[in-house]
Amino acid sequence: MRMPLWYGGDYNPEQWPEEVWAEDVALMRRAGVTLVTVGVFSWSRLEPAEGRYTFGWLDRVLDLLAGGGIGVDLAVPTASPPPWFSLEHPDALTVTRDGVRLTHGSRDTYCVSAPAYREASLRITRALAERYRDHRAPVMWHVHNEYGTPCHCDHAAAAFRAWLRRRYGGLDALNDAWTTAFWGQRYSDWAQITPPRATQYLPNPAQALDFRRFVSDEMLAHFAEQRDLLRELTPGVPVTTNYVLAGWACVDHWKWSREVDLVSVDDYPSGRGMAAAEQTAFAADLARSWAGGRPWLLMEQATGYVLGPRASPKEPGEIARHSLQHVARGSQGAMFFQWRASRGGAEQWHPGMVPHAGPDSRVFREVCALGEALGRIPAPVDGPLIGPPVVEAEVAILWDEEAWWAVQGPGLPSAEIDYLAAAQQAHRVLWRQGVAVCFAHPSHDLPPYRAVLVPSLYLISDEAARNLAAYVEGGGTLVVSFFSGIADEHTRIRPGGYPGALREVLGIRVEEFRPLAEPVELPELGPSTVWSEVVHLDGAEAVARYPGGGPAVTRHRVGAGTAWYVSTRLDDSGYARVLAQAGPAGSGTPGVEVVRQRDRVFAINHTEDEQPVPVDGTDLITGRPVDGSLGPGGYVVVPVQTRPAVDPRRFRDLPNHR
Repeated sequence: MRMPLWYGGDYNPEQWPEEVWAEDVALMRRAGVTLVTVGVFSWSRLEPAEGRYTFGWLDRVLDLLAGGGIGVDLAVPTASPPPWFSLEHPDALTVTRDGVRLTHGSRDTYCVSAPAYREASLRITRALAERYRDHRAPVMWHVHNEYGTPCHCDHAAAAFRAWLRRRYGGLDALNDAWTTAFWGQRYSDWAQITPPRATQYLPNPAQALDFRRFVSDEMLAHFAEQRDLLRELTPGVPVTTNYVLAGWACVDHWKWSREVDLVSVDDYPSGRGMAAAEQTAFAADLARSWAGGRPWLLMEQATGYVLGPRASPKEPGEIARHSLQHVARGSQGAMFFQWRASRGGAEQWHPGMVPHAGPDSRVFREVCALGEALGRIPAPVDGPLIGPPVVEAEVAILWDEEAWWAVQGPGLPSAEIDYLAAAQQAHRVLWRQGVAVCFAHPSHDLPPYRAVLVPSLYLISDEAARNLAAYVEGGGTLVVSFFSGIADEHTRIRPGGYPGALREVLGIRVEEFRPLAEPVELPELGPSTVWSEVVHLDGAEAVARYPGGGPAVTRHRVGAGTAWYVSTRLDDSGYARVLAQAGPAGSGTPGVEVVRQRDRVFAINHTEDEQPVPVDGTDLITGRPVDGSLGPGGYVVVPVQTRPAVDPRRFRDLPNHR
């Protein structure tokens, strides 16, 4: 049975007088809201002193929502410990790498390794689960909020050492992995090891990378403790936590996505206009790939404004278009932060579904229109938490958080190397051409996609390198960008020339790097920036050359496939020309998005002109026929005849495994 889409947002009734609550529910019904997240930051209201609970207000809120037919994503509020906890347990407050212990006054004021914090987290989790295990409102549990905050205190240090013992077994293995012979850092006792705190000069990059891995695993353990308790007390109710895509967030999303019942993400594009649409598609494809063919949910986005140093109003229709980009890629719905814009507090200027102007506003009218539209689109799966992949991907882009973390490490030859920007460019160029894309970890099994793109994958294991070579030998097309394959999983440089583990499959040897201070014009491909290399051919052929004659882009035939190497940063048009030669280019209309699910097609026009679309049928949203074109900013969802199941080795989302 097809389920309705979830639609709504974070609801914080504790910020408002109780007489507003009934109005909220009435407005939610008017807007078509089906789900709200309640209690994310309400720990201090729920437990004003240790072991003393005040659930009466939440009882009334949940009763009101249930009476209005609105489901609840009930939060465990461990992202924001109450002031009394911080005063009683100052050792559980966050310590920065500089050794500064932060004070209460914001959210995320905790150390995830502090025993008192872990105990308090389980206590509030148990109290909520026992209180509401039989209430009809909760349909899902929401643990914490945007995990990612590291701590460098003594609790974290002890937990880090325990994690390292499990990872390496003994100090000899750790010293080898961390290359501690450099600068005389060899450890002779586990007690000598700390988190990578502030030091005189550059920290050890292997230590810094392992600490990020540890933080991800330690936070995952915190989540799993609460999840397991919730599963015990409320069996059958799914448990999730909302991901945030940010360089500061120490979260390995491939690993985490195996542990949640439902992948959920927050998406706040920073661009405007077409750039925002490109960033939204990138985030949605990442979430879909992390979910690995299972359902997922857009948990947070903004309504009226693009957030940033200068708030920019979203253009009319963008709220719906961005939401539908996620739904098209399999999201179980579209959620926002937050329902009603706050009057005070640190995020009082964060937009809401009900803005400061109230319901008589453009934003709320668009919110209502989107709710009506989503109400006419069934969810993309056959049940609340089951279902097959819904988008047939043609090209895979490799995504590895550990490689991203390593590129953020100390002492690299250029501060302008940007893993995220490289991945976004690869996705953006294909999105403009209408090519369906998924993301994969380098160690995933790779079916015969049209191509696999490798954006500046500095860190790579021997296993992953063999995996990519096998993909090419089997007939695949591999497109590798500069600064890839250079270091192993411990950030140790692979000797013999770059790009290290990928030299053989690429048929080249890079002798040295030459970062660029000024752009260089490549005759065949236009401007190149940031980076260049001295490339020697070792079986490959040059497809494009630097002005001095050295190879800039190469092609190597291996077995039944081909491996390409791009040794510099090209602009989007230059990179698109490389992909056109390599094979994965498409023929879509820039700014017109067409996403095909198994039994329907989403078409979204992000441009200001009428555009042709390869879609005919009846729009589910309006009930009107679609004649192969879309007006400016328009969107349609058209049912199509279900096609036979595709060969599982082709054009599918990758399974979520390592």
